[in-house]
Amino acid sequence: MKKILHISKYYYPYFGGIEDVVLSIVSGMKDRYEQHVICFNHEHNGTIRTTNDGVEVIRVNTPVKISSQPLSLSYYRVLRDEIKTFQPDIIHVHFPNPLVGICLLAMPIKAKLIIHWHSDIIGKGALYHLFRRSEKRILERADAIIATSKQYIELSEPLQAFKQKIHILPNIVNEEKMRLQEGDEEIIKSIQDRYSNKQIVFFVGRHVPYKGIDILIRSAAFLPDDCIVLIGGTGEQTEYLQHLALPFGDKIQFIGRLQDKEMRCYLRAASLFAFPSIDRREAFGVALAEALYCGLPAVSFHIAGSGSIWVNQHEKTGIVVDTIDPEAYAAAICTLLRNDALRAQYSAAAAEWIRANFLKDQILTLPAVYEAC
Repeated sequence: MKKILHISKYYYPYFGGIEDVVLSIVSGMKDRYEQHVICFNHEHNGTIRTTNDGVEVIRVNTPVKISSQPLSLSYYRVLRDEIKTFQPDIIHVHFPNPLVGICLLAMPIKAKLIIHWHSDIIGKGALYHLFRRSEKRILERADAIIATSKQYIELSEPLQAFKQKIHILPNIVNEEKMRLQEGDEEIIKSIQDRYSNKQIVFFVGRHVPYKGIDILIRSAAFLPDDCIVLIGGTGEQTEYLQHLALPFGDKIQFIGRLQDKEMRCYLRAASLFAFPSIDRREAFGVALAEALYCGLPAVSFHIAGSGSIWVNQHEKTGIVVDTIDPEAYAAAICTLLRNDALRAQYSAAAAEWIRANFLKDQILTLPAVYEAC
C-alpha cells in the first residue's frame, strides 16, 4: 500500500474550508493508501501526535502567527524527520502555505509532490514578494498541481506557466455533516419560532474583509422589515461589523460560531443564503456549496476568476450580482424573498446541482492524479 503525507495549515478538529477539504480527502483515501497528516497546532501548545479515524496526525508547535501565516522554529525539523521516518511515496501539500513551501524546497525529497492550489496569495503586499520566487520554484518542482475550478486557473497569475500539469478537483460537500439527522426538524422549527417566523437571510463565515459582510450589513437599509439578517461566525472584523450594524437594531443579529448540527439547521431554517464575498481570496466557496446542498438559494457577487461563479449558477441556483453594491445586493435578495415559486425552483435546482457535482464521488478521481505522477 502506497504512503501519502498530507500537509495542511491546520487539521480537524480545526474548522475551516481547506481543513474540511483535507479531511474529506483523507477519509476518502483511507482504504487505498496509508496516510499521515502534518499541520500546525491550532492550539499552539507544543508538538503532539494524535490519531484521528486511524490516521496519524502530527501537530507542530506554533507559538507565532504573522498575517495569518503560522510560524514555528521547529517545523522544518519535524517535517524533515517525518518524511525520513514515514518515507511517503506522495506528498500532498495544500497551498497557500508559504513556510511549508520554503521548507520543502530546502530538503531533498524522493516522493512525488502534489500541490493542491486552493488560492493565490492576495492582499499581502511586500510579504508576498518575499515568497514569490519560492512559490514559482515549488510549482516547478511539483509533479502535479490540483486546482479547484477552471475559473480560478484562468486568472491565477502563478498558475499560468504550469497549466500542462494542472488537474481540476472541485471542493466537496461533506454529506455526513450536512445531511438532516434525528432531532433536526425540531431545532429548525425552534430557530424559525425564535425569529417570529420572519424570512431569514443567513450568512456564515470568517469575519474578514474579503467576505464582504459590511456590504451585507449596508444592504439591510434596502431590505423589508419582515426579514432578519443572521450573521454566523467570528473573526478579526466582528467588533467593527457589530458597530456597523447598530443602526439596524434587531434586524441584524450576530449568532457567533456554529457547530455542525446548528449550521445545517440554520441553513434549512433560512429563506436564502447571503454570500457577499468580493474578491478572489474567495477561491471557491465551500460554505456556499453547503448552503446549496441544503436547498438554500444563494445571492453572491460576480468575482472574475473565482470558482464561486461556477458554484452558484446564476438564475439557476441563485442570483449572481454583477455590481458590488449594497443596493444592488439588496435588490437581488428581495427578488427571492418576494417570489416563493422562484425560490422553490432555485432550491430544487441547487440541491440537485451540488449532489451531481460536489460530493465525495469527486474524490475518487484523485488516485488517477496520484498514479499519473
